[in-house]
Amino acid sequence: MKIAVFSAKRYDRDFLSAANAAQQHQLQFFEVALAPESATLAEGHEAVCVFVNDVVDAAMLEALKRGGTKLVCLRCTGFNNVDLAAAAKLGIKVVRVVDYSPYSVAEHAVALLLAINRSIHRAYNRTRDSNFSLDGLMGFDFHGKTAAVIGTGKIGRVFAKIMRGFGCNVIGYDKYPSPEFEALGAHYAEPGEIGASADIISLHCPLTPETYHIVNAESLSRLKRGALLVNTSRGGLVDAEAAIQALKSGQLGGLALDVYEQEAELFFRDLSSTIVTDDVLQRLMAFPNVIVTGHQAFFTREAISTICETTLQSASEFAEGKPLSNEIKLP
Repeated sequence: MKIAVFSAKRYDRDFLSAANAAQQHQLQFFEVALAPESATLAEGHEAVCVFVNDVVDAAMLEALKRGGTKLVCLRCTGFNNVDLAAAAKLGIKVVRVVDYSPYSVAEHAVALLLAINRSIHRAYNRTRDSNFSLDGLMGFDFHGKTAAVIGTGKIGRVFAKIMRGFGCNVIGYDKYPSPEFEALGAHYAEPGEIGASADIISLHCPLTPETYHIVNAESLSRLKRGALLVNTSRGGLVDAEAAIQALKSGQLGGLALDVYEQEAELFFRDLSSTIVTDDVLQRLMAFPNVIVTGHQAFFTREAISTICETTLQSASEFAEGKPLSNEIKLP
């Protein structure tokens, strides 16, 4: 099967090519994102392989259909960038990577949490300038604190298990409660409990109309003063402007982001020699108690290998007329 791979970085080429040794698809790599101006590159390809910030709306799907594309392969778990209704209407199948290493994202969330709590980023910059002062670097023990997990799927449960290992009291929220989460010694929060008691909040839920800006001015006002917030899920979960105000007032004690609502034009590219004009992001990064990483939580050898293998296996199932194990269907 001919597959056009968009937003392809060097590591995508390397890992997809390695995974393709067992599948023998015809892969054509494009570093540009799938967007209206690049849609013609997909012509003649039965499938496109896209990433989190590629545009797969109704207009794009119609263009892909005209070019002969019958399958959209997402090499990620989230699918909020795809118009599933339009795809179904056009007869285009959509598949994703349902399961890869949950440890990659959960461990990165913990790394960010440790860094923001103990000011590792500030200490690193200081000591490189031979400044070994400890003023302003004080954190708090995780042991005995309360960590809230918003979204208790596989990633959320791994995060919860790690925090339990630190000696935290772990509480959670999920529309669909998990017995496995409770088996860790955690419990689901009562109304108001997260805001009142959580010292740490980590977001691990998908971006849906219900969860859009789940962290907003109103929810931030209910937080325990000085709480730390980590988001390694989707940028749209956090109202960044509201977070800035909460940081300025001290209501939010620290913020660690691996995702950002307006990241599409920023992340996964080197902008070090240009001026970044996103004022909200620039304001966020100006705070000493904020850390931003560029959507790298998933970025481990184990996770990327599984993502690439699963993506190409889905393409093989489609080519062979088999049921699609990882198809996304309308509810």
